Amino acid sequence: MSSPDFLPGFDRFDLPTAAGATIHGVSAGQGPAVLLLHGHPQTHATWHQLAPALVQAGYRVVATDLRGYGDSSRPQGGVDHVNYAKRSMALDQVQVMRALGHARFAVIGHDRGGRVAHRMALDHPDTVERLAVLDIAPTATMYARTDQRFATRYFWWFFLIQKAPLPERMIEADPEFFLRHHLQTQSRTPGVPSEPLIREYLRCYRRPGTIHAICEDYRAAAGIDLQHDKVDEARRLAMPLLALWGAKGVVGETYDVLATWREKAQEVRGKALDCGHCLQEEAPEETVAALLEFLDDGAADCS
Repeated sequence: MSSPDFLPGFDRFDLPTAAGATIHGVSAGQGPAVLLLHGHPQTHATWHQLAPALVQAGYRVVATDLRGYGDSSRPQGGVDHVNYAKRSMALDQVQVMRALGHARFAVIGHDRGGRVAHRMALDHPDTVERLAVLDIAPTATMYARTDQRFATRYFWWFFLIQKAPLPERMIEADPEFFLRHHLQTQSRTPGVPSEPLIREYLRCYRRPGTIHAICEDYRAAAGIDLQHDKVDEARRLAMPLLALWGAKGVVGETYDVLATWREKAQEVRGKALDCGHCLQEEAPEETVAALLEFLDDGAADCS
């Protein structure tokens, strides 16, 4: 089954990377480049309302599927799940942007994509001009401050990391039930995600190897990513950082989100929006407005 076109007018691409994956994505527009990175269990289709608005505002927009997700390839995890370390996933995206002619760009990441974007900013500070993270606190912070309440509400952080093939086999027994339950518990907005989006996410969830790849992403986050974060724990990002989160979501209810990011970056701004976890789907207009204010400041600095 082929992918429906959630972003008509965008050009599709499939680009191999030296990091060992083939990345699927779309691009459109002219102007300063912006990379959009989705989370779990979404694909680049999650940006179907936000991406056209950024193009209309004068930006060159690239939206990709992370390795292991959507229509990107799903390499084996490797020793210590290294192929799903955020370092590897970030390098994919840097190489894709370079192949498209963008040496420097802004990055907007939601959920897992925000964690990839954070590592990208650490590993490639001369490449990432501005960083926006949607509904996350830093990974190491969230693990270090885990309590029963968080572990209960974000149980998949601890379920998906179990040794293969336990979580894979359990999810594969009824992937649609697991996917719909996950999406329903994350959203606080009736009708979001829409049924067409759910069907698209389910199409990708059912692709051979996807559920294993997703588990490898989470296993890497609980292991090798924390090792990388430990090395960089004293570093603070120099580029401007915008943090947005859902006031009704677990992250916003559990953490002082701005405080967590001020431990990691020198220049931090942000706010809560009146929604749950998936800002770009639940509150697209408010999310676009906040992002454009942030991006336009960067464009003015370069003028």
